[in-house]
Amino acid sequence: MENRIKTLFNQKSQELLSVYFTAGYPNLEDTVPIILELEKNGVDLIEIGMPFSDPLADGPTIQQSSTIALRNGMTMPKLFEQLKHIRKYTQIPLVLMGYLNPVMQYGVERFCQEASEIGIDGIILPDLPLSDYVRDYKSLFEQHNLNKIFLISPQTTEQRIREIDSHTNGFIYMVSSASVTGSTNGNAMANTDYFQRVAGMQLQNPGIIGFGIHNRETFTQACNYASGAIIGSAFIKALVQEGSLQHNIQTFIQSIKQEA
Repeated sequence: MENRIKTLFNQKSQELLSVYFTAGYPNLEDTVPIILELEKNGVDLIEIGMPFSDPLADGPTIQQSSTIALRNGMTMPKLFEQLKHIRKYTQIPLVLMGYLNPVMQYGVERFCQEASEIGIDGIILPDLPLSDYVRDYKSLFEQHNLNKIFLISPQTTEQRIREIDSHTNGFIYMVSSASVTGSTNGNAMANTDYFQRVAGMQLQNPGIIGFGIHNRETFTQACNYASGAIIGSAFIKALVQEGSLQHNIQTFIQSIKQEA
């Protein structure tokens, strides 16, 4: 069966909106309602954050959501239980994003098998080195039809980018800057030479830009250089505004997707 991420990029190669949220936040049982509401509002791809107690690459907003989700009782078994029947309700591409430590503790093979069984399409583990992935896990991911998505940054060399491109499928997560997620000081889109450099490499995988994308303007700018953009921290902040979850999601997504 063709992976849903591949199908998505075959159908739509521009202005793709990917949204990240932390599973179990704001409330433990919000995971599935958030997914379904995002799809209803026209989001193309969803990244579900697996909360971890020591999230190094994440800014304060995602760290805080992670802490609250863990306090709410979110665990890996709980997340898989919540998502067990998700494919009865939606065919939107779903990616699990998190850190290697909880996946190792759960058991990588068990993790891949269960993720595949419930219909997860891709995995992002920013602290899993490419060489370790290729040596230890690549065959396992491919066996379970899971796209392994890697991050690149302005500091990543061309050789390294090409190496990542050859071992990955789905898309490449282009980190807009060397800072943490959710940082809006400094312009996320200031690195135009980096974006142009990557675009000029004509990689086999499409790129999506993330980190610092927080409104219609930054989303549109990112889409000038890549197939789409990822919004995380700004969406997590929007979830806890006054009003219902449904209202907050609708209002936020419409503000991103409205015609400039």
